[in-house]
Amino acid sequence: MTSYSIENQVDLDLKSDSSNENSTGTPQTLDMQESISSTPGDIRSEERRTQAYDHTPLKWRRLDDVLAQCNLCIMEPEKYADAAQDESWLKAMEDELQMIEKNETWELVDRPTEKPVIGVKWVYKTKLNLDGSVQKNKARLVAKGYAQKPGLDYNETYAPVARLDTIRTLIALAAQKNWKLFQLDVKFAFLNGVLQEEVYVNQPEGFVIKGKEDKVYRLHKALYGLKQAPRAWYGEIDSYFTQCGFVKSLSEATLYTKVRGDKEILIVSIYVDDIVYTGSSQALLAEFKEDMMAKYEMTDLGLLHHFLGMELFRLSLVYFYIKRNMLAPC
Repeated sequence: MTSYSIENQVDLDLKSDSSNENSTGTPQTLDMQESISSTPGDIRSEERRTQAYDHTPLKWRRLDDVLAQCNLCIMEPEKYADAAQDESWLKAMEDELQMIEKNETWELVDRPTEKPVIGVKWVYKTKLNLDGSVQKNKARLVAKGYAQKPGLDYNETYAPVARLDTIRTLIALAAQKNWKLFQLDVKFAFLNGVLQEEVYVNQPEGFVIKGKEDKVYRLHKALYGLKQAPRAWYGEIDSYFTQCGFVKSLSEATLYTKVRGDKEILIVSIYVDDIVYTGSSQALLAEFKEDMMAKYEMTDLGLLHHFLGMELFRLSLVYFYIKRNMLAPC
């Protein structure tokens, strides 16, 4: 048996290096080596020499583009100066202001002398799909509610929201009755709440009207961030449901029912700007959706699939929901 040692390996390496040098002592390139070793029948070597390869490195304009492609994290702007550099965020801010104007939320007036003026700021949020991909960029104009003073800028602030037990009970009832669950999303819900107080805010950064820099906005309806905004929105939707013939539950302030005849019933539950509804009558369900979309700016989300961090799917007469990486029948 022939012994093999480190010295043998060194000798082989040195011989290999010397054999790759030409007569002048210069090492041969890869192309020269291939031309020596290849034969007319060596098609693979010929293809390697003639194949073009693009060595141009891939470049990205911003770091958040790289991270978005890697699905690592989403970088959201922290201030207007950062958001102004991206067209998608500028578009989101313009859409927010257009909705405010369309909803007649405010009017431009002279700065008051006896009333405080509240500042506003932009808040940026990237909405994701269930699979983690980006759905859209959303900009929200938020009032600095921490500067409000009780009795001067606001009075009551409490607004009820649906309890998780109520939602689970509604899902269980729909499964037992073989009803379908539907979901609506109210766009800019708080902008629909009518204010009872006299509130003034500054013009938003980046959208100050030229020649009217000293003027402010008087709010007729609520802005996000105001302490009374949730209560104003709940008062608006509660009043509308009462006008439409709904009856509010005595034990759950966000649960409403509407009965027609002996067999037709519609049940609606509200969680801020999310509305879940079900019932025994397809006519009542279609009528409710049509009325809501005519009254408010709505998004029809169809069958209930994702709500309060739960992902729901239906098998026969059983609804399942997934939450916190757990699967449980409801």
